[in-house]
Amino acid sequence: MLSRDHGVAVDPVALENSISKATEALLGYRQSDGHWVFELEADSTIPAEYVLLRHYLAEPVDAALEAKIASYLRRVQGSHGGWPLVHDGPFDMSASVKSYFALKMIGDSVDAPHMVRARETIRSRGGASTCNVFTRFLLALYGVVTWRATPVLPIEIMLLPMWSPFHINKISYWARTTMVPLMVLAALKPRAKNPKGIGIDELFLEDPKSVRMAPKAPHQSASWFYLFRSLDAVLRVVEPMFPNRLRQRAIDAALAFTEERLNGEDGMGAIYPPMANIVMMYEALGKDENFPPRAITRRGIDKLLVIGDEEAYCQPCVSPVWDTALTCHALQEAGGDDTFAKAKQGLDWLKPRQVLELKGDWAVKAPDVRPGGWAFQYNNDHYPDLDDTAVVVMAMDRVRRHTGTREYDEAIARGREWIEGLQSRDGGWAAFDANNLEYYLNNIPFSDHGALLDPPTEDVTARCISMLGQLGETAESSKAMADGIAYLRRTQLPEGSWYGRWGLNYVYGTWSVLCALNVAGIDRNDPMIRKAVEWLASVQNQDGGWGEDAVSYRLDYKGYEVAPSTSSQTAWALLALMAAGEVENPAVVRGVEYLKATQTEKGLWDEQRYTATGFPRVFYLRYHGYSKFFPLWALARYRNLRSTNSRVVGVGM
Repeated sequence: MLSRDHGVAVDPVALENSISKATEALLGYRQSDGHWVFELEADSTIPAEYVLLRHYLAEPVDAALEAKIASYLRRVQGSHGGWPLVHDGPFDMSASVKSYFALKMIGDSVDAPHMVRARETIRSRGGASTCNVFTRFLLALYGVVTWRATPVLPIEIMLLPMWSPFHINKISYWARTTMVPLMVLAALKPRAKNPKGIGIDELFLEDPKSVRMAPKAPHQSASWFYLFRSLDAVLRVVEPMFPNRLRQRAIDAALAFTEERLNGEDGMGAIYPPMANIVMMYEALGKDENFPPRAITRRGIDKLLVIGDEEAYCQPCVSPVWDTALTCHALQEAGGDDTFAKAKQGLDWLKPRQVLELKGDWAVKAPDVRPGGWAFQYNNDHYPDLDDTAVVVMAMDRVRRHTGTREYDEAIARGREWIEGLQSRDGGWAAFDANNLEYYLNNIPFSDHGALLDPPTEDVTARCISMLGQLGETAESSKAMADGIAYLRRTQLPEGSWYGRWGLNYVYGTWSVLCALNVAGIDRNDPMIRKAVEWLASVQNQDGGWGEDAVSYRLDYKGYEVAPSTSSQTAWALLALMAAGEVENPAVVRGVEYLKATQTEKGLWDEQRYTATGFPRVFYLRYHGYSKFFPLWALARYRNLRSTNSRVVGVGM
C-alpha cells in the first residue's frame, strides 16, 4: 500500500471554479439537437489521400481547398523533413511519400525548401520503395510502380467458403470493408486519370518500375510469411488463367457485399479508406460521377472535411456516439440540474441510434445473438462497437439511478444482451467481432501493418466488465464476468500495467481495467490492483501529470518511457487511482493540481499530442474532445469522492 497523507488536499474553492469553468466550456460545444461531436484527426496520410483521390478522378480543381490542405500538410511536416504519424513523432515513410505526392500534385515546387528537405529525408531512408502495402496500392493505381510491387489480392476470395484458411469474415471489419473494393481494383488494374501527369520517381533510389514485393514486416513470423509469400508467387502465375466467368461472379459478389453496406453518405464502414476505394471501384467499372452509389459515397467523403480559415484536413471518420457518451459521463460527474438535463438530452439523442433490427457482420460468428449495440459514427449499422455500447449503457444506467426513470430499461437490456453474446471464447471482448482469433493471417504479405484482425483486448474487455459490474453482476453471479476477470488476470504485465489497444497505451489500459475491477467488487488489496497502483504512481511525471508516447507500441517494448504530460492521460491515471481507492494518495493530489494549473482561460485544456490509437505502430488518432471531457471528469470525480466517507467509486467508469 502506498503511503498516504490524509492532510493533503486541493483547495476546494479553486477546484470548484475549475470544474465550473470546464463544465460551461464543454456545454458550449453542444450541437443544437443535444449531441456532441469533436474533430477526429489522424496523420497527414488521409488529407494527402483526399487530394490524390480528386486528381485520380480528374475532378475540377478546388484551388482554395487545396491551398488550405497544403497549409496543413506543410505545418505538420516534422523537423526531420518527413511526416510523422503523431505530433512531434519520428519519420514515417508512407506518410512522407503520400504527403510529398499530394503537395506536388497541389502545385508546390519540387525546389521549394520544404520539398527538397522532404525528398532528401525520404531518399536517405531507403526511398519510396520502402513504403507500406497501402501506399504501394496507391502508387500502382497511379502507375508509379507496377502491380508486382503489391501482393496478389484475387477477387475470387469473395467466393471462398467459411472453412477456408482465408475468408473475408475472418478478418476485422475495417480490413474487410477496405479490402473488398480494393480487390476489385486489383482485378481491373485501372490507372489514375491524373490530368497534370504528376509522378514521384525522384523519391526512389531505383527505377520505380523495378520495385517488387516488400520484405517481411517485423511482427511477422518468418515461416508463416514465406509460406504465404510462396502462395502469392503461385497466385501471380495462375491468376490470369482464372476463367472470366468466375472473375465476374466474384466481382458481382464484391458489389453485392458493398451495396448492402453502402450506408448512404456515411459510407461503407463509415471510414475513409473503404469510401475512397468504393469511388475508385465504380470509376473502374465505368460508372460515372452521377451513378447514385458512387455519387452518394463521394459526397460522404466531403462530409469528413474540416475546413478552417487557413487550413483544412480530412478526418478518417467521425465519432459522435463516442464523444456524446463520454461527455455525458463527464457532465453527470460534474453535476448540477441544468448540466444533468443537458447530459440526459445527449442520451436521448443516442437512444434511437441503437441498432435493434439489423444483424451485421458480427452475426456470422454469433448467429443466435440479437442486435443491440451502438456504432461509433452517426450511422454504421453493420458494424456496432462493443466499447461504445458499454459506455452508452453505463451512462444511461447512471441517469436511471439518479432519477428512477425506466425509459432506458429496454435499451440497457438489449445493449447488455448483445455484449454478453459477443464475448470471445478466451473470456475477452473485442471491438466489433467475437472470436476473431485467426492470428496467422497477420502474416500474409498484405498485413504488413499487423492489424488485419479484431481480437479481444484488455481495454475493451475491461469496459464490458465495467458495464456488467455497474448493472449489478459479480464474478459469482455471472460466468461472463468471471471469465472476463480471469482474462484480465492473465493479461496483466509483470510491471503491473495492462495494454491499451485503442488509447495510448498502458495508462489507458490500466485505467480501463482498474475501473472494471473496482465495480466488479475485486478487493482493493488484491495483488493485481496493488501492482497496478504502484506502477501508475511510478510513471507520474515531475510536473504531476502523466504522459505516454506512441513508441510504447513498439514490438521490443521493455517498460514505460518518459513522455510529456497530457491532460487526457493525466485524467485517465487519476480516474484509475481513484477507482483503486487512492483518493488520498499524494500522487492524486499532484495530478489534480497539474490539471488545474494547465487549464486554459477558456476553461478547457490544450493538447497537441496524440493519445489514441487506430492501429498500433501504423495509425494514431487525436480526439479533440479528449482534452475537453476527460479532465473535467477527473476533477469532478475527485471533488465528489472527497465529500464522501467511503471514497468508493460506485460506477463502472
